Amino acid sequence: MIGILIFPDFQLLDASGPASVFEIARRFVPDAPKIQMVAAQTGPVRSSSGVEVVATSLRSVKTISTLVVAGGLGVEAATDCRDTLAFVKRLAKDGTRVASVCSGAYVLAAAGLLDGRKATTHWCRTQDFVSRYPRVKLDPDRIFLRDGNVWTSAGITAGIDLALAIAAEDHGEAVAKDVACQLVLYHRRSGGQSQFSSLLEFKTPNGRFGPLLAWVREHLDQPLNVEILADRAGLSPRHFARIFTVETGSTPSKAIERLRLEVAREHVKSSGEPIERVAETTGFRDPERMRRAFVRAFGQPPQSIRRASRDN
Repeated sequence: MIGILIFPDFQLLDASGPASVFEIARRFVPDAPKIQMVAAQTGPVRSSSGVEVVATSLRSVKTISTLVVAGGLGVEAATDCRDTLAFVKRLAKDGTRVASVCSGAYVLAAAGLLDGRKATTHWCRTQDFVSRYPRVKLDPDRIFLRDGNVWTSAGITAGIDLALAIAAEDHGEAVAKDVACQLVLYHRRSGGQSQFSSLLEFKTPNGRFGPLLAWVREHLDQPLNVEILADRAGLSPRHFARIFTVETGSTPSKAIERLRLEVAREHVKSSGEPIERVAETTGFRDPERMRRAFVRAFGQPPQSIRRASRDN
C-alpha cells in the first residue's frame, strides 16, 4: 500500500496530486499498490482549502511500501506530533521508501530522516528550513531529490513529478510516460525551481544581498569569486560565505552559477547569438562547461533548448 500522510490544514494538491499519479498507474498495472490517506487520527481531515479527506489512523496501518508526506499550512503542528514523527521514523527504519511534498520535508527533517542527506522543499521556505535544520544538505533549486530511500520534492505540483519518478522506478518508464500522458503532463519536467523564482527575488527580507545580486547579474562576464563578492559586500570572505549560505540556502558559487544559467537560458531561447558567445558573455567562458551546467540544471543542452523554443 502507498500511504499519503495528511494533517489538519494540509495542502490538498500535495496529497491529491501524487494520489492521482498512483491511481492512474493502477490502471496500467492492476497489481500496483493501493492508495490510503493516513493521519494521526481516523476520520475527516480538513485541508487548508476547506475540503475534507477521510483518513485512516496511523495505528491502524499495517503494511506500507511507500509513504508520501504532504505539506501545507499545518506542517508546524505536524512536526510537533509525537505519533506522526514516531510513525515516520519507524517506517524509515524498516526500509520503507519515505517521500515528502513541499513543506512536508519539515516532518522528515523533524524526524531526523534528512540529517546529512540531500533534500529540497519549496523555494520560499529555504531560509527558514536552513536555519532550523542546518544538518540537511538543502538544494533549493531541485524539483525533487532522492537520497537513498528518502525522497523530497519542491512546491506543491512538484509532488506529481516525484510520484511519476516513483512510478517509473516501480513499474518502468513506459508506464510513467503513459500516466503522464493520461494526466496531460510532461513526463520529465526540465529545469529547477529557479525557472519559477528568480534568484534576485530569492533573498532575505531585509534585502541584505539584493543589491549585490543585482550587481552580479550585470557583471556575469567577470570573475566572481568569494573574495570579490565579499569585498563588494563589505565582509571578510569567510564571514560572507557563511552568512550568504545561511540566509539564502545556497553557497556563493552555486548562486553565481544559477544566475549565469538563468541569464544564459534566456539568451539561448530569445536571441540568435552563437552558443559560444552566450557562454562568453555569461561567464561560462567555455561552451562545453556551459553545456554541462545546462544538462545538470535543465536536463538538456543549450542547443536542445533553443530548438524547442523555436518550435514553439
